Amino acid sequence: MTGSLLAATRRVLLLAAEVRRDDPEAVRAVRAQLDRLDEPLRVAIAGKVKAGKSTLLNALVGEQIAPTDAGECTKVVTWYRDGSVPRIVLHPHDGLPRPLPVRRQDGALVVDLAGTPAADVDRLVVDWPSQSLRTATLIDTPGIASASTEVSRRTVAFLDPDDESPTEADAVVYLMRHLHAADAEFLESFRDQGVARATAVNTVAVISRADEIGGGRVDAMFAARGIAQRYAADPAVRGLCQNVVAVAGLLAQTGRTLRHAEHSALTELSALPREELEDTLLSVGRFRAAGATGGPSTEVRDRLLRRFGMFGIRLATTLVRQGAGSPDALAAELVGRSGLTELEEVLHARFTGRRDLLKARSALLAVEHLVRGGGRRPGGARDAALARELERILAGAHEFAELRLLGALRAGVVGLPRGIVGEAERLLGDGGATPEGRLGLPPGAPPAEVRDAAFAALERWRRHAANPMLPRSATDACHTVIRSCEGLLARLVPARR
Repeated sequence: MTGSLLAATRRVLLLAAEVRRDDPEAVRAVRAQLDRLDEPLRVAIAGKVKAGKSTLLNALVGEQIAPTDAGECTKVVTWYRDGSVPRIVLHPHDGLPRPLPVRRQDGALVVDLAGTPAADVDRLVVDWPSQSLRTATLIDTPGIASASTEVSRRTVAFLDPDDESPTEADAVVYLMRHLHAADAEFLESFRDQGVARATAVNTVAVISRADEIGGGRVDAMFAARGIAQRYAADPAVRGLCQNVVAVAGLLAQTGRTLRHAEHSALTELSALPREELEDTLLSVGRFRAAGATGGPSTEVRDRLLRRFGMFGIRLATTLVRQGAGSPDALAAELVGRSGLTELEEVLHARFTGRRDLLKARSALLAVEHLVRGGGRRPGGARDAALARELERILAGAHEFAELRLLGALRAGVVGLPRGIVGEAERLLGDGGATPEGRLGLPPGAPPAEVRDAAFAALERWRRHAANPMLPRSATDACHTVIRSCEGLLARLVPARR
């Protein structure tokens, strides 16, 4: 289905370029959207100041390429793309882009604006050879609710432009420590803003710095996951984002970039008598002071604190005692316990798995902006033809019907019985676009089992649609789900031969 949608999107973009051929700016914008269809998905990482955006980005990439420090490190919107060689390019608001030096310090990439005020920078583009960046371009944004209104404004302007032009992000990962009013207000701004905006169906929330919940105890992640599950089930939150995941970002970043010397220092700590080790891990002050009496030096302990935090050191020493005897074994345990793997699975199912659909949405919103008056003033037969073609795609593509219904179900505005809402969301692709994901089957399930499950789902939803007690909105929703089931069966036809 999505292949035909992409083809239709390309056709309407070419039509838009023809219709606006006497408007060079509009033609450039349309050509950019055509190029964008062939690029990796664009995923923006947003959140309040010090929510851990850059740290999470580093964890996802597996390298320290986004600067992190104790202050508001990300002052400008920064794009991280896959590239053949490392390169940093500064794009000013006025003037031509210019390269910046690529320099690493203590294993981390150093980004120096070379004296250019952040207010004069439109964006930084960092090209970096990375397998992770081949499927998604990650966009680090300044923190909202910053002490500097100018810094916060850059993020809002990027994700929610005042002129109603399309955002350059296809999807958003929003980081928060807890759901505060500023978080809800920011997520709310994405709702009901057109077919290609960052709506609840392509926004994932992350409880970042989850290890700080529960006082940084070794079992802190259990508490954090429980909170994430409660948020995800909350009707108010469900209308704002697609899922909520708890992640200990610093632990994930360190696990992905663990050094042999760090494992050696943790092994030395773990060899201390248990009571002595537990006493030194009660606080940062005790941990640092113990460097004068034995074990790793104070300097080494300071480096461990910067890289792991107290939660990470407590967890890592416990894991080493339990048998994580090599850097690779410890790194795998840290990443697995950080919540990063779960987040990556969610991002793959919600974002990467529906890449073409999300990119088509972004492109069609750009055309919609032109139709509404972007560029020169609309009018005439050519503009009317463009508007009709756009409306035909938006109204006729079942993929958009699925997304509209998903958003309505998550917002609680469709009168489906509560017991079948979950199955409706799954069949609509909420948990992944593959037939197995839609049908609640494990990956690689036998074709016959998948086909039987699809037939069973189709029959169930036909019965739901025939229920005379359902309101009209629920009946319409049932018919949309039925169409999704029929689409699944159409995809499975070759398996019947």
